[in-house]
Amino acid sequence: MKLACPQINLLVAWLWIVLGFASGLILGLFFHRENWLGGYASFKRRLYRLGHISFFGLGVVNLAFYFTAITVKTPGHLVNIASWAFVIGAISMPVCCMIMAHFPKAHLLFGVPVLSLLLGGVMTVLLVVQAQSISNSGYRPSAYPPPDLPRAVVGSASNDLSTGTGPLFVSPRFPRII
Repeated sequence: MKLACPQINLLVAWLWIVLGFASGLILGLFFHRENWLGGYASFKRRLYRLGHISFFGLGVVNLAFYFTAITVKTPGHLVNIASWAFVIGAISMPVCCMIMAHFPKAHLLFGVPVLSLLLGGVMTVLLVVQAQSISNSGYRPSAYPPPDLPRAVVGSASNDLSTGTGPLFVSPRFPRII
């Protein structure tokens, strides 16, 4: 199975959400023990909880990036860099939490997921800004609705979609309700 950017982020997003459920199940089997992993407020138990919640949080971040990338439709290096930065951040965060729970002196390892996620975030902001500047210039890389969908044109012969006075496109996947 060969996945391209940003489809890899969609896969990571749902895989991380499932791993969040699974890790919650495992942690939930033992949380009732008062002294498990040194007690509720212990450093080790806090890092286990952080690793667990990072599955959900970074799954949602990868899902948000996937939808951003397919919405802005700006191919290039920014998409690839951001995509892989979010994947690396998602993989390395729970791993770093587990390592640091057992080896507290390894706290510098947190630089890997944090810097990776910061890079992904900055690249995504640049991607959105670049897409906005392209759309303001009048260049439209794709037509609406997508050309692969069957559609019927109803209404005026005007083609100005930006004012909302153009033709009404009716599509099975994107119905427009008046």
